[in-house]
Amino acid sequence: MKYLTVFAVLAIAFWIWRSNRFSVDSKRSSAKAKSAPSDAAPQPMLQCSVCGVHLPAADALAGKQGSYCSSAHLKQLEG
Repeated sequence: MKYLTVFAVLAIAFWIWRSNRFSVDSKRSSAKAKSAPSDAAPQPMLQCSVCGVHLPAADALAGKQGSYCSSAHLKQLEG
């Protein structure tokens, strides 16, 4: 009888733990689903004038002779 009581308490604790875990995971996935469309918006891509790497316009450095991927490439062509 003692073992049956211990097993019942453990089973209930496990059931409560699983139900709480799934409710937290579902809240996280719904939050990700709401933010996904704004993250997935396409951005214009630019090519570095030195090495030819394509990068998003938000990350590119603008110079007189074009766009650059780093400050080292900007200094290389424009001094």
